[in-house]
Amino acid sequence: MLSRSVRLVAGLVLYGLAISLMVQAAIGVSPWDVLTQGISRHTGLPFGWTTNLIGVVVLLLWIPLRQRPGVGTVLNVLLVGPSAQLGLALVPAPSSLLLRIPLFAVGLVLLAVATGLYLGAALGPGPRDGLMTGVQRRTGWPIWAVRGGIELTVLVVGWLLGGNVGVGTLAFALLIGPLVHRAMPMLAWDRQDACARPDGPGRRPRISTRARVSARCGTDCR
Repeated sequence: MLSRSVRLVAGLVLYGLAISLMVQAAIGVSPWDVLTQGISRHTGLPFGWTTNLIGVVVLLLWIPLRQRPGVGTVLNVLLVGPSAQLGLALVPAPSSLLLRIPLFAVGLVLLAVATGLYLGAALGPGPRDGLMTGVQRRTGWPIWAVRGGIELTVLVVGWLLGGNVGVGTLAFALLIGPLVHRAMPMLAWDRQDACARPDGPGRRPRISTRARVSARCGTDCR
């Protein structure tokens, strides 16, 4: 449990820092971050706290969907926003495009690694993924249609509010899935090594969780 908790917290903190790198690159961000930027622009709230606020609102939408949050869900709401705000304070926005593109690339890869750590802990999905799976279960629509519909709606609303839509948004949409797909099997919490050791008397056999988690989480699961 200690190992899983460390992975969870590390993944969520790195997730927020990764978001801040992509925001500072200023070539476009993920649909949810476009919405965050738009709301932040109109309310005057810092980006990180707006991220937290959106997480809480999305979490409230779980109630009619009868979704049950885990400790990872709650910590997602609490840690990602402050981590993103810290990253924005520490990392200056580069003026040159030659620096902004690598900065975005580092943020995208770091986000995939963070997703692998956070979801690999298997302690509960983030608010946005819980919304997706909840809607899918209630409607029976294909998961890709639910995911696409939510992301498109969020993107359009964020763009209308003034969020930054650019080539980075397209790059995020095309690359985050494959990157997370590669990161998940490598970073998921695994008891496979323990299976090689004989269990003590009366103890249940231990099973690996890597394959189960990897199969379930092949997308950005913030």
